[in-house]
Amino acid sequence: MMTDKFNDKQGVLLQGHIKIHNPETGEIMVDKRNAIHYENMSISLAESLSNQGQGMVYQMAFGNGGTNVDPTGIITYLSPNSTGTNASLYNQTYAKVIDNNNVNNVDPTRNKLETRHVSGTNYTDIVATCLLDYGEPSGQDALDNATANDSLYVFDELGLVSYASSGTGRLLTHVIFHPVQKSLNRLIQIDYTVRVQSLTGFNEV
Repeated sequence: MMTDKFNDKQGVLLQGHIKIHNPETGEIMVDKRNAIHYENMSISLAESLSNQGQGMVYQMAFGNGGTNVDPTGIITYLSPNSTGTNASLYNQTYAKVIDNNNVNNVDPTRNKLETRHVSGTNYTDIVATCLLDYGEPSGQDALDNATANDSLYVFDELGLVSYASSGTGRLLTHVIFHPVQKSLNRLIQIDYTVRVQSLTGFNEV
């Protein structure tokens, strides 16, 4: 009797990209790839697929602890936090709900999650959009001319955070970038794309 043996090679590749820009002026402040927290992402994928009521992307978190600036102005970028289930931003100073199906999202038309897929391909993009309007966060400076990079709303790190029924979600992604100030005189929009790609292949052995 002939027995066919197959080596099933498969997996999931996750890639992230972030763009921070002013939607009114077209100014692009940040345009780069980000780090995926694979352990936390695997938990969230499993929780979402098994309909556990948690694990989905819930918030975009912002912080100001991702860089160090020496007296001469040279910036040192810290490594993204992408290991350990309790990972977090270095110093979170703000967060906004972007799950447009959640009642805590006060502006679901401009802060939302979408999926984009092209038929016949093996990947799907999750596009998270977050808009920081002129009046948010409260307590920000009037103009974007801060000289201290440790100001609360001079952001240099952000990440996507999952929903958890316990109230404390997991950090799914983390990106460190050149400091960007949010002030009353400017809009800032963040377009955060996470590509989920299925890697499959069958080799006869």
